[in-house]
Amino acid sequence: MFLEGKTALVTGSTSGIGLAIARALSAEGASVVLNGFGDEGEIAQLCEEMGATHSAANLLKADEIEKMMAEAGEVDILVNNAGMQHVSPVEDFPTDKWEMILALNLTAVFHTVRLAVPVMKKRGWGRIINTASAHSKTASPFKSAYNASKHGLDGFTKTIALELAQSGVTANCISPGYVWTPLVEGQIPDTMKARGMTEDEVINDVLLAKQPTKRFVQPAELGALAAFLCREEAGNVTGANWSMDGGWTAE
Repeated sequence: MFLEGKTALVTGSTSGIGLAIARALSAEGASVVLNGFGDEGEIAQLCEEMGATHSAANLLKADEIEKMMAEAGEVDILVNNAGMQHVSPVEDFPTDKWEMILALNLTAVFHTVRLAVPVMKKRGWGRIINTASAHSKTASPFKSAYNASKHGLDGFTKTIALELAQSGVTANCISPGYVWTPLVEGQIPDTMKARGMTEDEVINDVLLAKQPTKRFVQPAELGALAAFLCREEAGNVTGANWSMDGGWTAE
């Protein structure tokens, strides 16, 4: 319970990777603030399970981010996990999708970080963890906005790590490969259409083809990594981009 007395805000945490990270931090004693959309009853059950609170802030809107951060209070651990994806050839890529993906995957992170950092610096301790992707290190076709946002997130994380290097605040990325989450499941139909493939072909020949281990990353594995980055023993780990991608980016 090494996080007792700490407050952790995890965006995009009502399902998938974010929920697994929230559970891992809660298990170590952190007071968790969840963020995201979903069934109100299910979210209430998650809050009861973890003794958490919930913010329904729309991270596409800066004013709602500011309200969420103010209501969360003094945040010790900030996990920027919310994200979205769209698969399309660049010449057909909807401009509104491009703007939304960059706004959620990158600009929202800027806003949460700028609002969290003053308190972390004042306390002399803080952990910023940004969920990036294997696509922060390499690219795949038909994902121009996602690739751009995740490469940008890697650069932003390195920048703030340098700015905060002597403050007791660390900043790191976690870059998963394919994790079986609603985000990955939801992009399968678009990939089928873009590549003219069946569902099984997309899973085996596109998704898992990238991962030498030939298995999806499990959300709980990412939760354990996030918890490690919050330990005192990880106080000198900053500016890093941690791959958990089954060997994908080793090639």
